[in-house]
Amino acid sequence: MTLGGLLFRIGAGLAVGAALALALWLYARGWAPGRDQYPVQGVTIGSDNGVVEWGTLAAQGADFAYIRAASGADWRDPAFAANWRAARAAGMRYGALIEYNPCRMASDQATRFITTVPRDNAALPPVIRLAFVPGCTARPGRDLMLSELNTLVNLIESHAGKPVLLNVSQDFDKAYDIGAGINRTLWLDGNFFPPDYATKPWVMWTASDMRHIDGIDGPVRWDVVAP
Repeated sequence: MTLGGLLFRIGAGLAVGAALALALWLYARGWAPGRDQYPVQGVTIGSDNGVVEWGTLAAQGADFAYIRAASGADWRDPAFAANWRAARAAGMRYGALIEYNPCRMASDQATRFITTVPRDNAALPPVIRLAFVPGCTARPGRDLMLSELNTLVNLIESHAGKPVLLNVSQDFDKAYDIGAGINRTLWLDGNFFPPDYATKPWVMWTASDMRHIDGIDGPVRWDVVAP
């Protein structure tokens, strides 16, 4: 084979590989689990998603939206109030989410949630997102973390009047075994494949964190409810 022929084959192979990678990327951007298996599906929304077109979002198949209210004790999502009102006006089911910081006092984080999220009997159960956050390197031991998390759970439930859901990332669950430590409904993560990392079954699943849909900027966390 001549050098020119070899280079042609290499170029053709690279072109095929690039085309395949593009096709997979485009497929992943639009993928969601089938409605026949998971009829109830929705999104997690925060200020990083920009201004949400709620009517368009509902038309794209979102049955509900969990709206980030706060992260830890110090940060309130600046878009929360507007998103909360707009989701309700669009006729969507909606709920609030706080991102837990294991390096901050649970009581302070509960105060941030309570002062951000209004009492609303129509809202979905509140969610506590459990994932390691940047800057939290001196992580507490399991007993202390579970004690603090129980405090947060109790304070948020007292405010909301409903049991919380725990949205637990795989690495957080590996470190603390949340399913065995706190008796609450689990919401787990896992792109494209149902998760199996917790010690008890999940009720909600983030099926993709890279889906793109009309009405919202950038990728969204697309969530489904167990049938």
